[in-house]
Amino acid sequence: MESSALGAPAVRSGPPPPVGPPPRRSGTDRREWLLAAGLLLPNLALLTMFVYRPLIDNFRLSFTDYNISAPTGANSVGTANYVEWFGRDDTRTIVGNTIIFTFATVIISMVLGLALALLLDQKLRGRNVVRSLVFAPFVVSGAAIGVAFQFVFDPSFGLIRDLLSRVGASTPDFFQDSTWAMFMVTTTYIWKNLGYTFVIYLAALQGRRIDLDEAAEIDGATPWTHFRRVLLPQLRPTTFFLSITVLLNSVQVFDLIYAQTRGGPVGTGTTTLVFQVYQETFVNMRAGYGATVATIMFLILLTITFIQVRVMDRGTKA
Repeated sequence: MESSALGAPAVRSGPPPPVGPPPRRSGTDRREWLLAAGLLLPNLALLTMFVYRPLIDNFRLSFTDYNISAPTGANSVGTANYVEWFGRDDTRTIVGNTIIFTFATVIISMVLGLALALLLDQKLRGRNVVRSLVFAPFVVSGAAIGVAFQFVFDPSFGLIRDLLSRVGASTPDFFQDSTWAMFMVTTTYIWKNLGYTFVIYLAALQGRRIDLDEAAEIDGATPWTHFRRVLLPQLRPTTFFLSITVLLNSVQVFDLIYAQTRGGPVGTGTTTLVFQVYQETFVNMRAGYGATVATIMFLILLTITFIQVRVMDRGTKA
């Protein structure tokens, strides 16, 4: 190293040393690709076999007159099934039943689940036992709960009749009146599904930021202001998740409706879209028409989910 006239070391001229991590070897990249492929391919194969292929087959069958009991194949009918569905008299009733049942179960179960989570997040005696009791119905079969609640709503000797008779009120005929039958299946499903929304909200509450609660308390925020301005914004991702999952689960409810009303009374009193798929495919033996209803239901759910995602994205960016 050369020295300058003042004794300081001279700086050599030349290209600067390379900055950043050294280039990776191609062998490492190849091993990572092989590992990713080994982890992803089995899952993609299962999704293709049990999700994507049945979805494509269902869409294909919706343009045929396929009968599951006939030995012959399916004949193409074009869009006749779709034209029939939109033109049938019972379509409006079935869609209305689906909307009422779905949105009532989604909204009420989420509101009650959040209220119970807020209550049982407090330090109360016996709260673990109550938590277990609230969550227990969710893991019970829907068919079993449907059969059990038939005795609760029975207008002749059910629990509801006994309670109403004590106050001198008459008991509605839950098995013959379409409005009360829809109330019965909706209430039963809310009771069954309440444990799911409750436990998800409870987990979100236990993972919230305590420092924000302390800051709101120091600022003198009222309980309602604390709930609206501090707690709800932290629960927004959980609420978005529940709004999608509860909606999808509610639309697919079949066993409970079958056990309680068989889709009646008076024809289609409690028939929803998913129950119509079963009715047309396995009772009326019109699998092609049932595939049409399933395709329409899929497109409706896809649209609703897309709207929910867009609304959530806009709320996050705002």
